[in-house]
Amino acid sequence: MNQVVTLFISTFTTLLAIINPLEVMPVYLQLLEGKDSATHRSVARRACIYALLLLFFFLVFGTLLLRVFDVPLSMMRIVGGIILLKIGFSLFDPPARKTADGGAAQTDEDVAFVPLAMPLMFGPGGIATVLGMAAQLHHPLDELPSLAAIAGAIVATIAVTYLVLIFSPAIVGRIGPRGIDAVTRIVGIFVAAIGMGLIFQGVMAAVEPYLPRH
Repeated sequence: MNQVVTLFISTFTTLLAIINPLEVMPVYLQLLEGKDSATHRSVARRACIYALLLLFFFLVFGTLLLRVFDVPLSMMRIVGGIILLKIGFSLFDPPARKTADGGAAQTDEDVAFVPLAMPLMFGPGGIATVLGMAAQLHHPLDELPSLAAIAGAIVATIAVTYLVLIFSPAIVGRIGPRGIDAVTRIVGIFVAAIGMGLIFQGVMAAVEPYLPRH
């Protein structure tokens, strides 16, 4: 498969699994309970725009920040993999599910940014995913198609998340809380596997300079 297509699919599936709109959805509905449909759509739109801007910020400036702090890209892959692995395992644990307790803001504008955009949509897992994928581009300006694939995957992920949120009442009515829980646990398997893959890639990149040359 073409490298650009592979990068798009891996970034899209990883981000979608990390954000997990089905897990954000109950919090979204809880925070906006009693609000009209126009308010629901407005909050969903703003939350997704905030998350999109944050993801693009780390896509553009994340690698630069690593260079400023002299952090090797291989180490970022390892750390990102560990974070994803932890998140994947936590999806199996019901108490670790995302909730609105303690962090809910009072206004719709505040709710859109905290907790919906951050940390529910954009948190450590999102940062690790974007930086981990960007770390695969050694010369981003010379690999514009690959960079565009990551950017396109970010946009696609946020678009899917937005659609899930605005249709959340119908989705909850269809699959119910047990269905959401089952999907969340299945997603955890893939997130953990992706995390292990990043850890393996990071370790191999870190030890490569020390391997004997033939």
